[in-house]
Amino acid sequence: MNGKLAINGGPRTVPDGLKKRWPEITAEDKAAVLAVLERNVLTGVHGPEATGLERDWAAFTGSKYALSFNSGTAAIHSALFAAGVGPGDEVITSAFSFSGSFHPILHQNAVPVFVDIDPRTYNLDVGQIEAKITERTRALLPVHIHGLPADMDEILALGQKYNLTVIEDACQAHGSTYRGRNCGTIGAMACFSLNATKNLSGGEGGFINTDSEEYWERAKMIRTFGEKVLEEKEKIRPYYSFTIGWNYRTQELPAAFARSQLKRLPQYNAIAQRNGQYLSAELGKIRGLLPPYVPDDRTTIYHKYRLRFDPQALGLKIPAPDFRNRLIDALEAEGVEATLWHVTPLPSFPVFQRLNEGYVQGAPWLPKGEPPRVQYRPQDYPEAQRLMDESIIVNTEPYPIYVQSLELMEHYVVAFRKVFDNLDEVLG
Repeated sequence: MNGKLAINGGPRTVPDGLKKRWPEITAEDKAAVLAVLERNVLTGVHGPEATGLERDWAAFTGSKYALSFNSGTAAIHSALFAAGVGPGDEVITSAFSFSGSFHPILHQNAVPVFVDIDPRTYNLDVGQIEAKITERTRALLPVHIHGLPADMDEILALGQKYNLTVIEDACQAHGSTYRGRNCGTIGAMACFSLNATKNLSGGEGGFINTDSEEYWERAKMIRTFGEKVLEEKEKIRPYYSFTIGWNYRTQELPAAFARSQLKRLPQYNAIAQRNGQYLSAELGKIRGLLPPYVPDDRTTIYHKYRLRFDPQALGLKIPAPDFRNRLIDALEAEGVEATLWHVTPLPSFPVFQRLNEGYVQGAPWLPKGEPPRVQYRPQDYPEAQRLMDESIIVNTEPYPIYVQSLELMEHYVVAFRKVFDNLDEVLG
């Protein structure tokens, strides 16, 4: 295909009207939310929609307990609290994730310790974890990035060897599986997000999954002002705070919406997997493009379809980030939803470069009279940086692939072929 690129005035490849906006809101979703308003119970520790959502999610995943929250970040914070992570403790996690993975560690006045990624799966490199473990390490927080499960068997083995709690950050992995098990049922606890961008959407919200009654009870305390709130049938609530707590409860309206959406989650995951596999099969035929790698022992839900390119195979004479940005511009002009999601590893963020930002009397990694316990040097995470320099996301958050038609994916492939048949225009 040698047609002139749309970015240079040529015809646009992807027809208008094919893209479906996310989240998909049906008549059933609207009825579920309206029923909350008619019931006139909008919140509460034992709200019927919140507790119903917990039961539904526990049944879907196969966990003994599920606890609802107002965000995935709050869920991770509560899980760290439940695991006993405290000031000065260290938590090992991936250098490639959303900031919601490390902020909860800081909320506990603990120290995030980052590990570089595996260049194939983009999850944290399990071969680098053991070297980061110290006497202060308390937990491991693997991230199932973009919906692909991390190497959980190896991570669990390290947790057992060093007596560390393993908490899954499954905020992008609703319905993904690892060796036949659902994500969220593998570690001691797991955390999910119900943000509007996720394949299970509540607008905002989150979960903790666990089979441990102890963790479940502790997480409930931090969720509600440090209280031990009695069952709904109890009429007297003493409001005693047994520990420091937050107001992390979800509300009835988003919980009702998420319960309705959950009924269609298997359908959305099937669409995402069909579309992701189709894109990988077709885009993999284009020289210089590297589709996401999915090991045979796990499944992904392609929360974000990340496509990598090989600068050497393409013979690039410009820096990879420059080509990446020009490629996105060219694809967007053709009608492809393409974007970036992070451009540097988490340790490069200003909060870690300034070290003391946000702390009045010293951050946990800056004990008084001692050198910094942990140094955050971006150059220590070359694989994460290389990935972000050499890849793009082939969907945007308003238009994810888990709700799009195969016809749209076919047009995307045609657009890619057009762009890569005219790389001289992209580079020119």
